[in-house]
Amino acid sequence: MSAGTYVLGDVAVNRMGYGAMQLAGPGVWGPPKDRAAAEAVLREAVASGVNHIDTSDFYGPHTVNALLREVLHPYDGLTVVTKVGGRRGDDKSWIPAQSVPELQSAVEDNLRNLNVDALDVVNLRLWGDNGHAANEESIAERFEALAKLREEGKIKHLGLSNTSRAQVEEALTIAPVVCVQNEYNLAHRGDDALIDFLAEKGIAYVPFFPLGGFSPLQSSALSAVAYELNATPMQVALAWLLHRSSNILLIPGTSSVGHLRENLAAAELSLSADSLRRLDAIEGKGSILNAH
Repeated sequence: MSAGTYVLGDVAVNRMGYGAMQLAGPGVWGPPKDRAAAEAVLREAVASGVNHIDTSDFYGPHTVNALLREVLHPYDGLTVVTKVGGRRGDDKSWIPAQSVPELQSAVEDNLRNLNVDALDVVNLRLWGDNGHAANEESIAERFEALAKLREEGKIKHLGLSNTSRAQVEEALTIAPVVCVQNEYNLAHRGDDALIDFLAEKGIAYVPFFPLGGFSPLQSSALSAVAYELNATPMQVALAWLLHRSSNILLIPGTSSVGHLRENLAAAELSLSADSLRRLDAIEGKGSILNAH
């Protein structure tokens, strides 16, 4: 992949990865709607050079990790990143699960359902007021619990998700942090300073909702650049992220092989200085609608 690589933990991974959340059923609940298609997406991703896969045992719950195990185990050449800190209610709700016993239990669930002796990377997924907005509370007790599991050999590397710079700095006093996973895209750039700080530290930044989440990015400037490049707006949005900083790793998700190929092709796009200038100017002008 022409986007290059970046070291995640102790392994250089391709900067274009894959997020497995959409392999669960509707609402990230239950088994895949089309099992054969889900298996095909995973095989195609790996065959295309993807070696960084993002997952969680609360996707499904459990069903996505079970699918990864059945299709990709023993994960030769792959870095599988998971996250803990949440659970699913019987009503399909997303519920914080932040106590030390809950975090320990979640690690054990991931170990069992992925069928590994040690998890490559575990992100502590923090829970803000609205689920995604980071807050500034101390994470010491929670991160120390995961650091202890790392010392026991159950986790190789640690990361944070939905976090602030202050929390990253607090975590770094406890154990190494190899990645941060926060919301960031053309429309939502509140983490610009954090990305630069992490780059200085050699820490990967992994944007979730790189395409705008449940309400895809919409912008006349984005569409114009895409037209000029004979690309889709989503491909240009991904290419912009790759240009933003060398420590950014992408994990766009899909349950379609065709869509997967489109996403991966974004790594081949070259954005001119003029294209980048026009894309950089999008934020703050109200030209992107309903981006989450």
